[in-house]
Amino acid sequence: MLRKRWFVSLVNRAVAFVLFAIVLSAVVVAVVSSLVSRAELEAQASEQVGTIADLVAGDLDTRLAQRRNMLAHVAEGFAMEESVLTARARVLIRREIALQHLFDGIYLFDTSGDVIAEYPEQYQQVGLNVSERQYFQQTSNQLTPVISEPYVSNYQDQPAIMITSPIFDHRQRFIGVLGGAVFLAGDNFMKEISGVRIGKTGYIGIATRNGVTLAHGRTGETMTPLRLENPVLRDAMGGFEGTLRTSNQEGTDTIMSVRQMSQVPWFVAAVWPEREAYAPVSRLTDSFVQVLLIVILVAAPLALVVFRRLMAPLHKLGLQISERHLGIRTEPVDVAGGSEIRQVAETFNTVMEERDEVMASLAEREAFFRSLTQSAPIGIIQTDVLGRIEFVNPAFERIVGIDANDLLHTPLLGKVYEEDRASAVDDWRGALNNNAVFLGRFRLKTRNDQQLVWADVMTAVFGTEERTLGTITVVRDITHELEIEAELAEEQERADSILGVLQEGVLMLDVDGVIRYANAAACGFLGLPEGCEQANFFERVEIESENHRWEPDDYLRSADADSLYATMRNNRGRAFDVDLAMLHLHRGSDNHQLTLVIRDDSERRREEERLSWEATHDSLTGLLNRRAFNSSLVKCLGDASKKTVSSVLMLIDLDHFKPVNDEGGHLMGDDLLGRLSDLLRASVRQSDTAARLGGDEFGIILPACGLQRAEEMAESIRRGIESIRIEQDGKSFGVTASIGLTEMSKADSGPREVMARADDGTYAAKARGRNQVVTVPLPHQNRTV
Repeated sequence: MLRKRWFVSLVNRAVAFVLFAIVLSAVVVAVVSSLVSRAELEAQASEQVGTIADLVAGDLDTRLAQRRNMLAHVAEGFAMEESVLTARARVLIRREIALQHLFDGIYLFDTSGDVIAEYPEQYQQVGLNVSERQYFQQTSNQLTPVISEPYVSNYQDQPAIMITSPIFDHRQRFIGVLGGAVFLAGDNFMKEISGVRIGKTGYIGIATRNGVTLAHGRTGETMTPLRLENPVLRDAMGGFEGTLRTSNQEGTDTIMSVRQMSQVPWFVAAVWPEREAYAPVSRLTDSFVQVLLIVILVAAPLALVVFRRLMAPLHKLGLQISERHLGIRTEPVDVAGGSEIRQVAETFNTVMEERDEVMASLAEREAFFRSLTQSAPIGIIQTDVLGRIEFVNPAFERIVGIDANDLLHTPLLGKVYEEDRASAVDDWRGALNNNAVFLGRFRLKTRNDQQLVWADVMTAVFGTEERTLGTITVVRDITHELEIEAELAEEQERADSILGVLQEGVLMLDVDGVIRYANAAACGFLGLPEGCEQANFFERVEIESENHRWEPDDYLRSADADSLYATMRNNRGRAFDVDLAMLHLHRGSDNHQLTLVIRDDSERRREEERLSWEATHDSLTGLLNRRAFNSSLVKCLGDASKKTVSSVLMLIDLDHFKPVNDEGGHLMGDDLLGRLSDLLRASVRQSDTAARLGGDEFGIILPACGLQRAEEMAESIRRGIESIRIEQDGKSFGVTASIGLTEMSKADSGPREVMARADDGTYAAKARGRNQVVTVPLPHQNRTV
């Protein structure tokens, strides 16, 4: 509470602002300086850690190379017979003083891996076999000096590495191995290197790429697995070199630099905690905070005194404004002080003058408003901020049947019917709280509370920028309109019911193809049984008529159509044969619409196809009848001049068919004719025409077949007919065929002439004993029949 009262004063706010500006500026400077300093320190620290890692890795490589080279040099001096080496092994080891200073232990192994000499002898390793050790196997197999992987030695289980070199006699035969052991935890160069410090808390670590720790300057660990959670160490095992920020086991942020060694598959990691590396920045920040506190302690009292003197005229101005508002002061306010305070005084004087003018103008406007509303045909109500009626015009009095004197000072919402009041109040409050115009429709009570009036109501807030003065409400009686709308809705429902049961689809579209109305049958045609209004008719269906696919422009440009036979396919792949009627409404206006009536025409078309087929086909065999055959023959004769290969007519007359009917019955005869028609269909080409001309006579038209090929086909058909047999009551029934062939020529006058030549062939075949194929040549050809 005290803090709130203290900030009421502009002087205190100004002092707080000055202090805030000082603190903010100091913080910005401190943060920027800290970031810049930290960036420079980070670069220096990274370079320093990287340099130390390079030096340590180089030094360790040098020391290992020195020991390996020294061991190889000494091994070269042991060139003697194997037996001599075994006999003098202890003496040879004792003489190598240089090796004794370089290694923690020196061993001489024979070719079997047995230790034949050692130094110091108190290790008591003589006689021990190391043939299973990796360093011995590598040296004896490769015959080169080797620096081993870390291992646990047999002496007190101390972790160590072994540097070995093969020994050869004068004939360069392998006779043994000279080895030098370096204990990882011993008092040697490994301890010296791991003891290197970076600053106060930074340290050096050495590990193999296989993930084994050789030395750890912080914990002193050896022969322990690396922490693979650290991504830098994990990358170092893969050959990574470089300097990165990471964290150690305790979660301390560090700078780590990794360098790979060249003599062995090891790497050196130099680690420096960021807390120590960036310590100068922290000390600088502490000093900066102390200076800032001193500045605040000096600036706060000084700013408070200065601002109080500057704001004194403003206090005097406030007293004069209060007196002018209460009417105690009539002359304009006038105070000395800064230009800003004098400007406030002048502005106040101007506002007061304008206020007096506005009040006079408002009085005139109110009088004009009241006179205007008296003759308005709609109800107008003015309320105060609490919703109490202050003015109503005569139109509203007539709507509710209540006198204006009875309406004044009563709540406007009290005139709303009880069942509609709750929702009306919620919507009214929501609109006015959002400073929006309220629009509503509800029932109003009249004088006797028995008759209700439906009204469209619109309410808006009026007032000044400073405060709300009340509301203006406009009321329109729509009772009669709703009665008419209800009658129209009833008529619409009746029309929808009639259209809903129609089998024809009825749609109404706009010029973009959007469906504005559709009955259930129409939605079924479109493949949208759940409803298709607002779908696009042009996108959902394709209509094709007379091999023309209709585009959207075709619908809009075409004339009204009563009956258009077409094929309609919806986008679900279903096709309908339809009879389409189309009517344009308001063509040429912005409200141009299309009305479509779609009738399923599939059944009528199927009936037409059936009648057409029956008119051209033989009902028993399914082959073409004589009339369709004659039409095909006329067409083929008309095309004879266009073909390079001649067309051929074949007539087939069955032999002995009457006995089959007489003895076997007509059913057997029908069965035989059915098998014969199947034979003909299987024997001819797709372009050929086969027909039953009547009784047991058949004809085949072979367009562009050629006489030779026709004769082969006729002979094949003759044999096929001869092979057809039907068994009944122990008897076998069958027929043969007399076949006549003739070519067609452009010189033929018509089908009668061609049919007569082919018929002559069948007669000739019967005369020659039946079951034959006879070709009748063209009249100008010299052939005998």
